[in-house]
Amino acid sequence: MLYTVGEMAKKLNVAPSTLRYYDKEGLLPFVERSGGGIRMFKDEDFEWLSTIECLKKAGMSIKDIKFFIDWCIEGDSTIEQRLTLIDKQRESVLNQIKQMQETLNMLEYKHWYYETARKAGTCAVHAAMEEKDIPKEFRSAREKSKGLTNTKK
Repeated sequence: MLYTVGEMAKKLNVAPSTLRYYDKEGLLPFVERSGGGIRMFKDEDFEWLSTIECLKKAGMSIKDIKFFIDWCIEGDSTIEQRLTLIDKQRESVLNQIKQMQETLNMLEYKHWYYETARKAGTCAVHAAMEEKDIPKEFRSAREKSKGLTNTKK
C-alpha cells in the first residue's frame, strides 16, 4: 500500500512538515516519488521512519541520523559504525535518565517537605526534625538541598 506524506505522518503521529524536513535533510533516500514528484511511502518505510523518530527522540543530531541511514543503505560493511553510534546515543540516554531520576527524587522530597510543612502550619517544623524523622527515600535529597534552602522557602 502507498501513503502520502499526510497519511504516513498521521500513522507516525508526527506533523507532515516533519517528514518533509527529513526528506530535505536527506534522511529519506528510500522514499519513492510519483511521476508528479509527490512522495509516496510504502509499508516498509514505516520501520525506517520509526527508527528515525526513535533516534531523534533519543537526542541524536540530524547529521548523525543521516550517517546512520547512509550506513544502513551501504550494508553490512558498516555494522560496526552503526553499533558504535547506537551505543554512544544509548549512553547519552542512560545519563539523561539518571539526571531526570535525580530531579524527580528532589521533587518528591520537596513535595514531602511542603506537605509536612502544610500539616504543621510552618516550614520551621523541619528544623526540629532528626535524621530518623525523615523518610529514608528523602534523606539523600535533603542532604543535597542543605545550604540551598532557607526558612522562607
